Amino acid sequence: MDYSVLAEVYEKLESVPSKLAKADILAEFLKNVPTSELHKVVLLVQGRAFPGYSEQELGIASQTMIKAISKATGLNTSRVEEKFKKTGDLGLTAEECIKSKKQSTLLRRKLTLDHVFENMKKLATITGSGSQERKLSLIAELIVSAKPNEARYIVRTILGDLRVGVAEGIIRDAIVNSFLEHSTKEEKEKSAAAVENAWSMINDPGEVAKIAKEKGIKGLEKIGVQLGKPLQVMLGVAAEKIEDVVEEFGEVFAEYKYDGMRVVIQKKGNHIWLFTRRQEDVTRQFPDIVELVRKCLKADECIVEGEALGIDPKTGYPLPFQTLGQRVHRKYDIERMAKEIPVQVNLFDVMYVDGKSLFNEPLKERRKELMKIVKPIEGKFQAAKNIYTKDLKKLEKFYEEALKNRQEGIMLKVPDTPYVFGRHVGTMYKIKPTMENLDLVVIGATWGEGTRARWLTSYMLACRDEGTGKLLECGMISTGLSEGEYKQTTQMLKPLIIREEGRTVWVKPKIIMEVGYQEIQKSPNYSSGFALRFPRFIRFRQIDKSEPDSLDRVIALFKSQGRAG
Repeated sequence: MDYSVLAEVYEKLESVPSKLAKADILAEFLKNVPTSELHKVVLLVQGRAFPGYSEQELGIASQTMIKAISKATGLNTSRVEEKFKKTGDLGLTAEECIKSKKQSTLLRRKLTLDHVFENMKKLATITGSGSQERKLSLIAELIVSAKPNEARYIVRTILGDLRVGVAEGIIRDAIVNSFLEHSTKEEKEKSAAAVENAWSMINDPGEVAKIAKEKGIKGLEKIGVQLGKPLQVMLGVAAEKIEDVVEEFGEVFAEYKYDGMRVVIQKKGNHIWLFTRRQEDVTRQFPDIVELVRKCLKADECIVEGEALGIDPKTGYPLPFQTLGQRVHRKYDIERMAKEIPVQVNLFDVMYVDGKSLFNEPLKERRKELMKIVKPIEGKFQAAKNIYTKDLKKLEKFYEEALKNRQEGIMLKVPDTPYVFGRHVGTMYKIKPTMENLDLVVIGATWGEGTRARWLTSYMLACRDEGTGKLLECGMISTGLSEGEYKQTTQMLKPLIIREEGRTVWVKPKIIMEVGYQEIQKSPNYSSGFALRFPRFIRFRQIDKSEPDSLDRVIALFKSQGRAG
């Protein structure tokens, strides 16, 4: 397939705001994509060269891209930067530069989808001396051969900013409409459920699309656990009071809500994988957990879930998540970090044991299976601290005990419920002592004044629209950080700057902050329609979560304040 075909689809997707229209455009396109290229196409329409759980990144900064555009078009970097300041989009900048370049295009090579895709994948593998120059040449080679609109999307994809508004829900709908027959609402709902379940099971939408095309709904329904591939984990919702949950459900499992890293452990013989809640493979970073799994999990094959908690080796007290988080993206000195920040694994669920899927089993049965396969080492690898009761006084005492032991609070789980992939479900509740914070992504910042003139000290925050995938502004934050944290944040944001306007900079949406606030207010000043009153920085969450909280969650929290009008 010529890459120009995909570029035309990108243009159509970019031109329509409606999610339904985007799904229809994508569905019509996918019907005609050869099966051999379907996996690549589904990744590329998400603006990716690798599945979301992959550790591989293209790792290209805007300054490298400016040099690549300059090299490909013959325009000096200052001219490219001038155009970038006007467009605010290096994709459009590349498009304009190609339209205005003076070199002959007689030798332009027609770009195929395969060639573009393979070149992008190579960017993630180039390392060592001279790697930046080799990456620059690889990008320039694509831009030289690209038509103006092709260059726009090649550049955007490499920078991780495709801007066509295709979120996961749109891709799911497109797969259903492309490959699965349905003439009634019930049949369509069944098809959508099959796609979603398969997606959650193997976390590879390209593979899901191929199975849907080749084998239909029956093929999707046969998809089972594939050890070595991450799952979508079940997520809880916040509850204000313990008594509200008990009143609705009666007896519940209560367990500590640890301030740690959610970890899904997969075992197949001697092979062990560790995945975070965002499906990152962190096996290499936690050799101590791998060793504990070998000693403590008796099943030959299994998938179990728990919370990895950092422990202070001097005091024995739990460490805050941001301390444990230092290990998540660690590439060097892993053994030393394991000694400095030891972990404790607290297990609370099992989804698969020796060929038997347990997803549809009730939680109380899954707990029994979990205890059968765990040989605990106290303080190292054990069941999460829990009780099973409907006695309100016991639950309140347990909650106080969790807080006293420096945990975030407790979880309340309904015992007769199955495991539900990737959703905030109304059968698993978080009880915490403070109003629920928000995880928001930094999309812009402002340079400070006076003694802070060298630091970025005010940060524009955004939530996400789950339907379109767009980031929507919801306020500025400049309080709650120490002098050291202002400096640290500046160091993190500077390489992510994509454009500047006076003292304001706009950055790639990579840094997620947990933010506290007094209340949420309606505001016409921000694209989300909401603003946070007295926001304050709590901690960084970029290594724990891949996405900011949704606009839907902001709205739900706003309504929970009792002033939704």
